Amino acid sequence: MELFWILLFSILHLYVKGQGVYAPASGQIVHSGQACVVKDDNISERVYTIREGDMLVLQCLVKGHPRPQIRWTKTAGSASDKFQETSIFNETLQIQNIQRIQGGRYYCKAENRIGVPAIKSIRVDVQYLDMPTLTVHQTISDVRGSYYQEKTVFLRCTVNSNPPARFIWKRGSEVITHNQDNGVDIYEPLYTQGETKVLKLKNLRPQDFANYTCQVSVRNVCSIPDKSITFQLTNATSPPALKLSVDETLVVNPGDNVTMSCLVTGGIPTPVISWTHYPGPIPTTARVQGGTVTLQNVKVQDSGYYNCTAVNNVGNPAKKTVNLIVRAMSNITFQITPDPNKDSETIQMEQDVKLSCHVDAQPQDKVNYTWYKNGLPVRPSKTLVILRNDPELDPGTCSLEIFYMNFRDQATYSCVASFTGTPIPELKIEVNLTRNTVVPPVLTVPKDRATVMVREGSRVELQCDVSGKPRPPVLWSRADKELPMPSGDWLVETRDGRLRLDNVTRDMSGSYRCQTARFNGLNIKPRQALVQLNVQFAPIVDPQSLDVRTRTGDSVTLKCIMLKANPQRIASSTWRLNGRLIRSARPELQDYSEWQIDSFSQLSNGTYECSISNDVGTSICVFYVSAKAYNPDFYYDTPAPIKKDNRNYSYTLQWTQREPEAVDAVIGYKLEVRQLNFQSYMSKQIQVGTPQKGVLLQHILSDLKIPLSYEVRLTPITNFGPGDTSMRIIEYSEPYSYPGRSDQTCGFEVEKICGFTQDKKDDFDWTRQNANTQNPKRSPNTGPTKDRSGTREGYYMYIEASRPRVPGDKARLVSPLYNVTTKAKGPYNTPFCISFYYHMYGKHIGSLNVLVRVKSIGALDTQIWTLSGNQGPNWQQANITINPRGPFQVVFEGVRGSSYEGDIAIDDIYVARGKCPMNRETMSEAVSVKGSSAALSLTIYTVLLALFSTALFHR
Repeated sequence: MELFWILLFSILHLYVKGQGVYAPASGQIVHSGQACVVKDDNISERVYTIREGDMLVLQCLVKGHPRPQIRWTKTAGSASDKFQETSIFNETLQIQNIQRIQGGRYYCKAENRIGVPAIKSIRVDVQYLDMPTLTVHQTISDVRGSYYQEKTVFLRCTVNSNPPARFIWKRGSEVITHNQDNGVDIYEPLYTQGETKVLKLKNLRPQDFANYTCQVSVRNVCSIPDKSITFQLTNATSPPALKLSVDETLVVNPGDNVTMSCLVTGGIPTPVISWTHYPGPIPTTARVQGGTVTLQNVKVQDSGYYNCTAVNNVGNPAKKTVNLIVRAMSNITFQITPDPNKDSETIQMEQDVKLSCHVDAQPQDKVNYTWYKNGLPVRPSKTLVILRNDPELDPGTCSLEIFYMNFRDQATYSCVASFTGTPIPELKIEVNLTRNTVVPPVLTVPKDRATVMVREGSRVELQCDVSGKPRPPVLWSRADKELPMPSGDWLVETRDGRLRLDNVTRDMSGSYRCQTARFNGLNIKPRQALVQLNVQFAPIVDPQSLDVRTRTGDSVTLKCIMLKANPQRIASSTWRLNGRLIRSARPELQDYSEWQIDSFSQLSNGTYECSISNDVGTSICVFYVSAKAYNPDFYYDTPAPIKKDNRNYSYTLQWTQREPEAVDAVIGYKLEVRQLNFQSYMSKQIQVGTPQKGVLLQHILSDLKIPLSYEVRLTPITNFGPGDTSMRIIEYSEPYSYPGRSDQTCGFEVEKICGFTQDKKDDFDWTRQNANTQNPKRSPNTGPTKDRSGTREGYYMYIEASRPRVPGDKARLVSPLYNVTTKAKGPYNTPFCISFYYHMYGKHIGSLNVLVRVKSIGALDTQIWTLSGNQGPNWQQANITINPRGPFQVVFEGVRGSSYEGDIAIDDIYVARGKCPMNRETMSEAVSVKGSSAALSLTIYTVLLALFSTALFHR
């Protein structure tokens, strides 16, 4: 006995000294939804196979205390059904209509700050089979010929699929095999996209002209059916050929109606024609009919390349392209170049000068430029030369060169740009050229505008003054950063040299360059200047908010730090408690402000706000200071509810106290419980000893009603007062048999129906209902009015015999898999008892069959029990003893009778090791098998703690 107490105290010491029930996160991934196959791959991880377009549902089931947080991610992509890089933060990951690009390895990360995070993964393999494409090709030497005898033809079949597809070639209805005769070869080519099989017909023979079918299959994986495509090969088979109804370059005026046609000149079978546009899609106003595209009232934005493609799967597609150009002109500009040979910047007599004119147009090379001098056309001479396309300037620029300028060359010169013979309006620009009216530009920044100071969010104007004749525009850009301007452009042109910025932000700070523009001025070295923009902003503080817990009587220091600001100094700081001023504004010599609480008390409790200002703005640090206890952490790995009888259950509420040493000792808890859908709470006080970090506390909730759910609120209480409250929902769920575990009763009280599933190969499904959810128009004189326990709230499973059911229709409900262990050298010899209640009331009752599906002998179902016909209005019990030869499932099969008064119901299914007794109600409680090591340790600890408490009490 003394040894027992030594061992007991040793174990308790380890638990109290350590982390107690705090446990790192652990997890596993389970699947639901529309899976095809779930298996283990070569690296012992799960592979989840799903058909494209079905719904993916993955669940991350976690354990650990405190409750772990869940995060889903995916290798090389998103874990959400939208294709951004997004993480999913809940236990269930669901993707509707999954696509092939969403396949990959999915990771569930569970973390609760205890130990290292738990990471599990599962590979999702999306299965699909596209429609194959079949193309026909000749040998290269035969490209110009037709498909006639003694030519070699290749039938190429290509498909995209997962898994790899199997190909079957047919001539007519006859399957063609490799080396079937000397005239046929079947092989896989190298360097192809997708999967490809080639059928080679060597030296065509009369029998080779036939219908050829390429059939592809993924062997019914995920129930994906085979797909096929057929091609008729004749001696007239030929590739497509096209011609255009318009020129390959088509220039039109805005507002014209344009019709472009692709005419088929060859190709058997008849080619299919399609149109595309570059850049961008075909205009929405365009009308496409077969090989013709019609554009009404054409606009400049309709310009581009219109591509016509003809395909008949023979040879290569035929392609034609029309470059549609809609005439347009805009933005006429000029520049004056002083004598380029002397690098001059001024206009001087007896030196050369060049006037240049440019307009943005399409087509650029069709623009006609006309020069005028004082209103009269310029006549070219030895001293006046017109360059239609100046090679030294941008394409489409026209220049007028004046050699050895003299007095009579001083005049007003006009440049007129036009599309001759079109309704496009001409554009004109004038240049007044004299020695005194052309002055090089001067660019300056006013002294008081070299550095501009502005507050964030305000409007600012940067100024560069420019003079000269003609006065050029000013271009603005960022000088000290490789960034675009706030507008998003790299250069911004201003006519008056003033750059206006609205709603400036701190990232707009820096140097801005202003420079003279090239066009509409002298073509000389640009003048440049810099303007510094300094954006002032309010402080960025840390912490923005902080929860501070302390014991009564302890000292507390609150510090509000200024991380960044402009200007970087604290002009004033102010402290408030619950909105009441406790320290007036004062400057700070350091980059933070502090408040000291010497001895925390009830009067010190509340919200502290520190306002820090730098004369531009104010930011606030908020501290929630309290001696309230932290909230409790509910223990979510608590065992399932305990069923007292068919009406009531109890639940062991378990929790640990979060950071109990941070505040005054917890002396008790306030427990509040309410039934869901009700507003009022029933509350009581729970007395406990001083909680220790990691030590599990518990309280039994009794007299809970089956199958109702409850909201539970738990609040710790200290001498300071009530602390933070935690809330959770208690749901009644009947434990059911997982693989390797059994001996539980299923009353179908929760929607998961104890792990039972509907057989996908039957005619219809079993339905879960109770008296409150049943159809009020249900057929009378059939089916139960209450569940087996006699309550209207209780659920059961039943088959509905009304329309559209017909006699003989079957519904099957399949149990979870029950594992059967075997002795070291002996056969399976463990008997199992299957017990359930049935309700078969109505004059058209069909049959209820019970079958056993044993895994070790395949999918064979063995009938072990059957009953037919009306059995009266009461629930009755059936007990069946079986000796399975391996892991097994129980199948409940309901067969519809001759008419609609034939509803059959089942309830309270029980599967237990051992033979069935004569009366199910006298069976003793079965002993549960081992759970996880953490749960086992928890149970040992709880028992030892109870023993320890008892021993201390008796002392």
